[in-house]
Amino acid sequence: MPTVLITGANSGIGQAAATDLARRGWRVFATARSRERGLAALEQIRTASGSQDAELIQLDLASFASVRQAADDLLSRTDGLDVLINNAGVNLSQRTLTEDGLESTMQVNHFGHFLLTSLLLPRILEAEDPRIINVSSMLYKRAGAMPFDDLQLEHNWGRGRPYAVSKLANVLFTRGLHRRYFAQRLAAYAVHPGGVRSRLGADGDLTGLFGFFWRLLQPVLLSPEKGAAPIVAAAHERSLRIVAGAYFNRHNVQQLNRHASEVSAAERLWEISTDLTGAEWPDA
Repeated sequence: MPTVLITGANSGIGQAAATDLARRGWRVFATARSRERGLAALEQIRTASGSQDAELIQLDLASFASVRQAADDLLSRTDGLDVLINNAGVNLSQRTLTEDGLESTMQVNHFGHFLLTSLLLPRILEAEDPRIINVSSMLYKRAGAMPFDDLQLEHNWGRGRPYAVSKLANVLFTRGLHRRYFAQRLAAYAVHPGGVRSRLGADGDLTGLFGFFWRLLQPVLLSPEKGAAPIVAAAHERSLRIVAGAYFNRHNVQQLNRHASEVSAAERLWEISTDLTGAEWPDA
């Protein structure tokens, strides 16, 4: 039975992906920041999938201590981990700092997942078909170049900019994983699931005109199930191994823009992220 960990699986795309994979016979570990919400979602996943092989891991990506505790919890409960889906994300209206002193959107969407991946990667690399999927967004293109001189976005906030920068970070992180660990059979993918109805913005306290238009768009966006489909495919379809390291726009491989393709940018982000998170990586 293949095993997957999905972050942010208490609603939206994450819950839909967890339900789909559980229905396919996977053992699913679903993370949620709130234990109460997580348990409620877990019951929905079990009921909709007809599988009892779904478990909750409590995880707050805005806390590196929580990330480490969640990784320890998972590793104590399973001997195998085939796939990690880094899905959870926020889109905040105001600049705030986490308990670790980092800008919140960047920590939840990138740095927290970076640390979590480093802690779980040794176990993932033991799998027969190891994969990591980073849920990104086509909005990465709005970030321009990665702002290495202002990575905590102190000087150029801008509504929607932190989210775009964090999604660019997801793509560059994927490229870094591919360069380092493809020789060890790791298939890493960045996936834009499309515009999907979700709690993004509700939990991320989007306010003002941006929040108003986001809520207005909800009825015309994709269902969470349709949004989850390319993520689920990246997790299990063997034919996709030939495009490991790719960026998917829904189900189609798409060429990255030059800022997301730069090897030097991916390397620099990896080094900075390692320093900021204290991540330790297995030998490549």
